[in-house]
Amino acid sequence: MHPSEVLFQGQRQPLLLPACDHYAGSEKLMRKSMVLQQELGPVFDITFDCEDGAAAGQEREHAQLVASLLNSEDNRFKRIGARLHDVGSEHFAHDVGIIVGNAAAKLAYVVLPKPNGVADVLRAQQIINAIAEKSGRPAGSKPIPLHVLIETHGALHEVWEIAALPQVECLSFGIMDFVSTHYGAIPASAMRTPGQFTHPLVVRAKLEMVAACHAYDKVPSHNVTTDIKDSAVVANDATRAAGEFGFTRMWSIHPSQIKPVVKAFTPRVSEVNEASNILLEAMAADWGPIAQHGRLHDRASYRYYWAVLQRAKLAGLALPDAAAALVNQPESI
Repeated sequence: MHPSEVLFQGQRQPLLLPACDHYAGSEKLMRKSMVLQQELGPVFDITFDCEDGAAAGQEREHAQLVASLLNSEDNRFKRIGARLHDVGSEHFAHDVGIIVGNAAAKLAYVVLPKPNGVADVLRAQQIINAIAEKSGRPAGSKPIPLHVLIETHGALHEVWEIAALPQVECLSFGIMDFVSTHYGAIPASAMRTPGQFTHPLVVRAKLEMVAACHAYDKVPSHNVTTDIKDSAVVANDATRAAGEFGFTRMWSIHPSQIKPVVKAFTPRVSEVNEASNILLEAMAADWGPIAQHGRLHDRASYRYYWAVLQRAKLAGLALPDAAAALVNQPESI
């Protein structure tokens, strides 16, 4: 049996996505990010931005550009999504009609900004699915995954209901909009480090979103680091987001941020080696309990170490031969 079949036995397996979600708005930056993805491989996702990327009055043309890039040969790994205008915007339907209508088969996901609650997400989902069905998305393929921005009071209040929606695979925390909706009650310093990791209202919002994601095996994505000149700042933010708050993904808004984010979320070589040794010994013991270095391990810890290997593979990290064979083993049909 495949390790995942043994360890999860019909339970939902945690969803894994590339650790970095890189946003690009202008044509120049979109094309540049595609070139970088071809060089580094699919260790990061790209999100083409219609909400903030489109110039006023050029929303349709911007959506057409996004659709054409999605359908181009440069979309080699099909790991590019699009952030649409919010469902209450007059441009939302146009975004869906143009981007989903013309590139549904190539879309990795769509990002929904500023929902006020689960009703907005469901309304957007219905429109997207209706257009996708007409667009020739391959029969039998799963619906286009939805990534939802949690940045309003209503969305935070209903974050558990949003995370429970089957088509939703990722929730992202929109710190700048979240702070601004408090109209000065939360200081601007809470939009960046250290305030974003210490202000009680921001901490509470992040933890609530992350908890909802993990309860439903969805991916929690951390907000941007606005400092684009100092890679040490984004590395620190990514490390704290992962280690202290349980995020498994983070935004990038500049090409220089991609590698520090990926590195911060990638298991260390020592962790990978430990996971490999434990899982190989567990497999030899038919997945029963083992003792290694004086510590007991059973299926609960095996699930943890299995996730370590999966995350390492997703980040492009070289695995020990035996562990690589285990991870690449096809599941039973």
